[in-house]
Amino acid sequence: MSSLVQYIWVFLIGGILCTTGQLLISLTRLTPAKVLVIFVTAGVILTAVGLYEPIVRFAGAGATVPLTGFGYSLAKGAIKGANEEGLLGALTGGIKSTAAGVAAAIVFGYLFALIFRPKTKL
Repeated sequence: MSSLVQYIWVFLIGGILCTTGQLLISLTRLTPAKVLVIFVTAGVILTAVGLYEPIVRFAGAGATVPLTGFGYSLAKGAIKGANEEGLLGALTGGIKSTAAGVAAAIVFGYLFALIFRPKTKL
């Protein structure tokens, strides 16, 4: 597959996931926090049953960057940890596999809060 076609698929798959989230927020009474939990949980469940891995192989960042990708990373880490260390690995594997992303989100969120003036929504 050519690079241009691959970029188009990545954009479309990622866009479909993000549009789905926006539609859930706009057309239902679900709060953004509930949609976040639904997407992360869906990523975990789809990974556990083997349905998300083919999407990741096909769409790359289009499937791993949205919140479902975070669930995918948690599940893959837990599965890897369980295979290597048993039950304790299942509990810690997801945290290990997502620690860098969570730490980056905290650090960059803190830095941007220092640089810009955060405002609460009214």
